[in-house]
Formats: sequence, C-alpha cells, structure tokens
Amino acid sequence: MEPSALRPAKPSLLERALARCPGQCLVCRSWSKQRVCQLCLDRYTRPALRCTSCGLRLPAATLGGIQHASPQCGRCLQQPPPLDRCIAALDYAFPWDHLLLRYKFQQALHLGGALLQCLEAALDREQAQAPDLLLPVPLSTERLRERGYNQSLELARPLARRRGLNCEAKLLLRLRDTAHQLKLPAEQRAANVRHAFALEPQQAGRLRGAHVALLDDVMTTGATLHELARLLRRAGATRIQAWVLARTAE
Repeated sequence: MEPSALRPAKPSLLERALARCPGQCLVCRSWSKQRVCQLCLDRYTRPALRCTSCGLRLPAATLGGIQHASPQCGRCLQQPPPLDRCIAALDYAFPWDHLLLRYKFQQALHLGGALLQCLEAALDREQAQAPDLLLPVPLSTERLRERGYNQSLELARPLARRRGLNCEAKLLLRLRDTAHQLKLPAEQRAANVRHAFALEPQQAGRLRGAHVALLDDVMTTGATLHELARLLRRAGATRIQAWVLARTAE
C-alpha cells in the first residue's frame, strides 16, 4: 500500500459538483463543460506523421509521397532504439506544454480527462496492441513525497480501467532521484538516468515472455524510456512499447 500522504487528495463533494458545471476552456477561455473544449481539442490534436520508434514528428516530405507502414527518423534507422514501438499523442508545444506543466507540478489533476482523451485517440489511430502489462514510469520516493502523486500513474490507472489492461505500479522501482530531463542538454540525459531503475524482485518473473507498454507524460530524447526498456529486456520482456502524451521536437 502507498502511504496515504503520498496519494492525491480525493476531490470533495463540492469540487465534484463544480466539475460538472460549465467553466472556461483552459486554452481559448470559451465557456465549456470540458477543461479543454472540443474546438481546441480538434485544433491542437491533429494527427501527425511520426517515427514509429521514437515518436518524433516527421516532415511530410520525408516519405516523398510514398506510404510507409512504419516510418522512422534517420537517427532510429542508424541506431535502432530498444523500443519496439513508440506512440506519442501530441507535440510538446502550445497549448499542451503549459497544460502538462500544470498537470505535473501544480496538482492540476483535473486535466487528466482531456489528456487521457488525447492519448486514447492516438492509441486508436495507431492501432496499438494491448500489452500484458502497463507500466507507468516511476518517480523516486523523494520526488513522490514532494509532488504527492505520480502523474504517469494517474494516467495509467484510468487508461487500464477503460481498456481492460493490467496496470502494475510497483514492478518498476526508481532507485534515486534524477535531474529533470528537460533541463539537461541531450548528451547528459542518458548518463542522468543510467542505473536509476530496478525491478521489484518478487515480481520480476512476470516479465518473462511479456509484452509491456511503458507510459510516460513527456518524452525528450527517450533516455528514460530506453533505460527502462533495456532493463525490461534483460528480465525477459519480448515486446516493449512506449506510450507518451507529448514528444519534444529535440
């Protein structure tokens, strides 16, 4: 069981009632029952051509008019990552960058519904295969105590319920706190997370022959997800996907 102090507080009856009332869209400020109105969702969640290995947005000219079932960026073609598939729902750009910062650092968990809607749309669009295990990227104990919740777990739980997936929050362990990846230059990000993760010894056997999906909120260079994928692969996982809300442009 998680210590109660580390769980996000449940909304009060008043907060639940107010959540059903019309309010302002957090993007365009129009009146809406949704935190992000449907017009803004339609405008800022248009499908993009992405690398199937790292989720990076690709220019349309990359394919030269040829349809590819699994387009890849130049980097992934030259150095294949340890992920079998990466699905990114959004670009880390307006308005999602600001909303994700609020969701992640300011306890704006009420944004989870809109963010989950974007992620599910991407999973459906890309015909994502259902994994045996859905694993949210873990936080360190220090970061969890400071923040009060794991933003990736707060997305993974409702996603698992809605899709009948097995979400396992305690299989992956973060051994130490690390600097925020977004604040580091690209060449330092891999070193920042090296040996930062481990597996719960009593549950590691579940990974043998398993198809796993890692869930994270933001992907930069992919260093965190790649480190986790290598760990899972050593434990016997046979297929590893990454599902991320937003991908930076690098």
